[in-house]
Amino acid sequence: MLNEKHIVITGFGGQGIVLTGSILGKAATIYDDVHATMTQSYGPEARGGSCSSQVVISDQEVAFPAVEHPQVLICMSQEGYQNNLPSLVEGGLLLWDTDLVETGEHDPSWQTFHVPATRFAEELGNKMMANIVMLGFFSALSDVVSVEALRESMLGSVPPRTKEVNSQAFDRGRQYGQAILKSLEKQGGQEAS
Repeated sequence: MLNEKHIVITGFGGQGIVLTGSILGKAATIYDDVHATMTQSYGPEARGGSCSSQVVISDQEVAFPAVEHPQVLICMSQEGYQNNLPSLVEGGLLLWDTDLVETGEHDPSWQTFHVPATRFAEELGNKMMANIVMLGFFSALSDVVSVEALRESMLGSVPPRTKEVNSQAFDRGRQYGQAILKSLEKQGGQEAS
């Protein structure tokens, strides 16, 4: 089923990048009953500096938690995109926030998808939920963890008073991803760039 997946989530401090990695790891371990590790790195600034979360999800114990060559790269900042793109493996999955990242040419083997996560979050009343929109988007495009596990982990990780709006953010991202996949099925294509 799973074997081992290496995922890097990049952005800047204050976007909830570490929370996103934590939600993903908890979804795997607590709800899908597989193994996961999560490591994080920050720039020298608390807010606004570069930030990343590295998640390894495996059906076996994880021997080495660092991610050098991710199979999945989720970018929520230009700097994160530029710094991590060269490490994405052949055939990898690349997701980015179109409101924050400008892209160039990509390896034709990659699956590439983008979502206006920040814009969707702002429409829901808080741009700080862009990471949750991105998680929902990811859930539509990857089966690394189950949708139910990801949703439960997210709901258990956000403040109780924000559960409803975060659930809406997750659903918005997921619906967008599902719409893209449906469109590609009609076209008979494999990627959206």
